[in-house]
Order: sequence, then structure tokens, then C-alpha cells
Amino acid sequence: MRFLPVFLDLQVGPVVLVGAGELARAKLRLLMSAGARVRWFSTDGDHEVSGLDAESSARLERADGDPLTADLSHVIAILCAGAGAVGEAMSARAKAVGLPVNVMDDLQHSTFIFPAIVDRGDVVVAVGTGGTSPVVARRVRERIEALLPARIGDLATFIGRWRKTIHGRIPDTSLRRRFWERVVDGPIGAAILAGRAGDAQAELENISDPSAFASANGAGFVTLVGAGPGDPDLLTVKALRALQDADVVFYDDLVSPEVLDRARRDAARVSVGRRIGKPGIGQDATNRLLIEAAKSGKRAVRLKGGDPFIFGRGGEEIAALREAGVPYTIIPGITAGLGAAAESEVPLTFRQKALRITFLTAHKVKDAEAVDWSALTDVQMTVVVYMGITAAPSIRDGLLAAGRSPKTPVGVFARVTRPDARSVVGTLDELPVLAEQVEAGPAILIIGDVVAQSAPWQRAELLQLSNLSVAAE
Repeated sequence: MRFLPVFLDLQVGPVVLVGAGELARAKLRLLMSAGARVRWFSTDGDHEVSGLDAESSARLERADGDPLTADLSHVIAILCAGAGAVGEAMSARAKAVGLPVNVMDDLQHSTFIFPAIVDRGDVVVAVGTGGTSPVVARRVRERIEALLPARIGDLATFIGRWRKTIHGRIPDTSLRRRFWERVVDGPIGAAILAGRAGDAQAELENISDPSAFASANGAGFVTLVGAGPGDPDLLTVKALRALQDADVVFYDDLVSPEVLDRARRDAARVSVGRRIGKPGIGQDATNRLLIEAAKSGKRAVRLKGGDPFIFGRGGEEIAALREAGVPYTIIPGITAGLGAAAESEVPLTFRQKALRITFLTAHKVKDAEAVDWSALTDVQMTVVVYMGITAAPSIRDGLLAAGRSPKTPVGVFARVTRPDARSVVGTLDELPVLAEQVEAGPAILIIGDVVAQSAPWQRAELLQLSNLSVAAE
């Protein structure tokens, strides 16, 4: 490690900027965003810069004269960007008086370099490669940007406001550390990260004995996480963080192994799902497990295929958690219907052709028989059916009896977004045969004229035209 990462306090003195053009202006904007006072020697005499507000303009001194002879009293650092030969001379002067200096893209004449920066207010992450590869540094920064909660800086600020008060009430250093760990990892920290600063403030104020709070077993909570349709890259950043923080993950059978592998390695994994025709532990038992885990101090994740609130029984689970007084949060996921539409290029709405969407479930034949199919005959309505493979004959019969055209385009999309995904398209009268062709679920049925816009439909038409051409020859 050639360059030691340090954080420079920009409040103790001005920074001298030497240079011109967009390179200098880019450094100037960076310094302004960090709250620095800047003395700018423009080597071409042009000090104009756009986009500065009144407060930033007040911190900018547009300096004239020769920077090589200027007074450097109280200056804390020197930056040269777009300065040409003046940059090298300025570097020599800075080194002679012991000031940190950076000459852009010139390691030989720099005593410090600029990292790639992740800025979250009071939380700042600097990524450097010793000046060897700024592109690599930017790529690492992008990964960190994706993983860090947007409000992590708010959490640091919140703790900073309370730090002296709590430290005065907890003399023991290790106990203070445990106190803040419980705050950060528990419901108070979760409230800040979710944007509910008022709730976090009230909860912290209600801690009458901080030492007892720090010593007690941590309060657990439950996070309902939408796992999406199967592709782990479709998990939200927030879902990934929840999986990495979990002590125990309760997952259903629609969650792919690849998604489950994104959970923390030492987290316990408990299957609570069921598939059609197979026994499961039941919803009441699942609710009890979630409540018991939280009340024992665990961070529990309920990982549900697709989205928790679209045929995922998430509403029943939060009702049970509310009644038990267990804190919880909800992280939505990409529902399988949207995953199928995106993967196979089915526009669920289409101007002047499909103006409405209906989502329904038919995981049992009797569910399909109970549907009022007459409400689904509008040709401008796209019907998205979950868990409909077994009920495909009843779905076809119900729609045909209600008056939907037998030539309505339909698609059966199985195991969407997974490596073994399969799509079959045809017409409504063929639906049961199409469902048999995908072999196994989970599957989404999409019914409506928009299916004719899909990639599988277009491929099928091209194949048919090709076969006709060969037959004609």
C-alpha cells in the first residue's frame, strides 16, 4: 500500500486550485460539494463556472497573480488540474513547504491522490488503486454504491446526535459498543434506513435504561422479502442486504437455490413452503415460526417467491406479526407475471389494444371454476394467471363459455428467468395442450392479444413462414 487513505478536514483552511478548463472545474465542483474553501488560480484567466449556488460562491476565491509566488499561509492542500508545466513547478513549491499536493494524472509530482468516492453524507467510502487504474476504482465504487443503503449517512448522523448523551449514561466502553450495535442492527436502525426518523427518535427516547438495553438479548424482527421469479440478479439491493443480515431465513418452494445462496452463509435456512399435491406445514405454523424467531431475538427473513403481496399470503403474515407485537418490514420483489412478460417480451399493456390487466390465481381447479369469467372477456384486457397449469382446461372452458374468442393468443411461461425457462404460445382453444408442453411449473399463463407481440409468437410465425416456403419449393 503506497498511499495511506486519510480524510482531510476541509474546514481548517483553504485549498489552492491551480489550472483551467473542464479538468479544473470538475475538481472545483468536487471541492465545493465537500464544503471546502477554494482559492482558484486559473492559468488561462477564465474563472467562470456554472451551477454554483450562493453559498458555494461565497466559499470560492477567484485569485489573480502567479500561484508560484502566492502566499500559502494557512493553506491545507494544493490541487493542480489542467495546469500544464505550472503544475510541476507548483508541486515542487508545495513539497518544499510540506503541503500535500496532487497534480492530476501525474503520480511523480503528487504526494496524495484522489480516490473514487461513495458519498452518503456522514458516511464516505474512498476506493483507490494507487493511481494505477481509475477505471477499476470506479467499478469497485459502483459495487459499493449498490450495496450501501441510501440513508446510511442519516443513520450515522442520528447516532452522532445521541452519542454524547448515551456515553454519559453508559460508562463501560464494551457496553456502549453493544448498545450501538443493537441500535444499528435492530428496529431503530431499520426505521432510519426506511426513512422513518421520527419513529427511530421516539423509540430511542423510550429506552429508560441504556445499560439494560445493551445487556439484554437483542429484539428480533421479521423482514418479508420478495425473492422475484428465480433469477438472483433480479433481487433488489434492499433484498440482498436483508438476506446478508439474516440470522434465519424461512423460504418457500418457489425460491430458487440461486436466490437462497445469496443469504448469509451461517444463517439458518428453514423450508416452510409447499407445492401443489404436496403437504406443507401450513400458514399458521409458518406464522408461529416467524413470531418465535423474532421473540428470541433473531433477525428473521421470510423469503417468498415473486412478491409477498401478490398471491404470496404476505398480508396474512403481517396480520399475525401485528397481533403478536413483532416489528417487521416489507421488501417488494418482481412478481412472476412481470418476470414472464419481460423475459418473453410480452407487453402487458399496448396502446389501443390492451388497456387493462387482471392478475388471478388458479392453483387449484376449483379456484378456476369459481372465477366469474364473464368479467374477463374484454378483448382489451390482458389476463395473467398464476399457478394455472393444472387448471388450464377449466380456464379455457370458462373463458370460451363466457364468450372469449377461441383464437385469442395465449402463452404458457414456465420457470421464468431461470436457466431452464420454457415458453409455449398458441391460441386459447389450445391452452391445455400448451400447458402440457412446458412439462413442469411454476408457470404463468398470459391470455390476450398482446401475446401476439411477444418474441416467442414472432419466432413461431417466422418458423411457420419458413416451413410454408420450403413446402412450396
